Amino acid sequence: MLQDTGGATAMAMDGLVKDTTTQTFVKDVIEESKRQPVLIDFWAPWCGPCKQLTPALEKAVRTAKGKVKLVKMNIDEHPSIPTQMGIQSIPAVIAFVNGQPADGFMGALPESQVTAFIERLTKDKVADAAQDVLKLAEAEIAKGNPGGAAEIYAELLAEDPENVAALAGLARCYFETGAVDKAKQTLALVPEAKRGDAAVAAVRSAIELAEQASALGPISELERKVAADPLDHQARFDLALAFNSKGKRAEALDQLIEIVRRDRKWNDDGARKQLVQLFEAWGATDEATVAGRKRLSSILFA
Repeated sequence: MLQDTGGATAMAMDGLVKDTTTQTFVKDVIEESKRQPVLIDFWAPWCGPCKQLTPALEKAVRTAKGKVKLVKMNIDEHPSIPTQMGIQSIPAVIAFVNGQPADGFMGALPESQVTAFIERLTKDKVADAAQDVLKLAEAEIAKGNPGGAAEIYAELLAEDPENVAALAGLARCYFETGAVDKAKQTLALVPEAKRGDAAVAAVRSAIELAEQASALGPISELERKVAADPLDHQARFDLALAFNSKGKRAEALDQLIEIVRRDRKWNDDGARKQLVQLFEAWGATDEATVAGRKRLSSILFA
């Protein structure tokens, strides 16, 4: 059996440290990690460094006061899980978060490094609260209530003025309610080093696209131009921007993809570059972005 240390028994009673088996691995590690991070310590009785690491692991877990749990697996008795995970030497510690491996280390690290490793995994109460607040704001946006979301973002920013996610969210709320100047002012508050953040870039691109579209004529007039001359790429390009401004993403994609198909080099690769900006504004996981990237790739790499 695994060597026992002075605090191991007490720790086990608290439920913070336990042994696991192949049969209980899913429950002890995968499922439990959906509540808090779980460290899985792969060890063997003959492993000297394992005996050095155990006290440091247990002390660090005790110090974390329930923010993380430690689960131990004897690889001699239960070899299938470590084999599946590619464990080739021990001691090896893998951290599971939300049911998935998130980080890990090998070897008998000193206590200070073990503590630092755990601190990277666990969030403090302030960070947890901020994430909860952001989720509330996102839920309001999903319900079509950008005004309510803006109030939530503002409350978070009162406590953390440089929270990039909240700044980007507030800017988007302003943009969606037509307060473009306020959206720009909010984006200007983002620290320079964070202005490449995806959420910030998405709002910035959305603003730029809206400003471009404001100078265009009616959609019906642009459609007539394209129908009269299918090779009028500028009219087709403008039509795509006009469609996007009305939320017609599929139609905007159709027009820009058609330009790329007919003349890839038109306007210094302008149609492809515009597509990239649209994808940025819509977000990487948006259905239109995913579909558009596939269509664009099929043309560019045909």
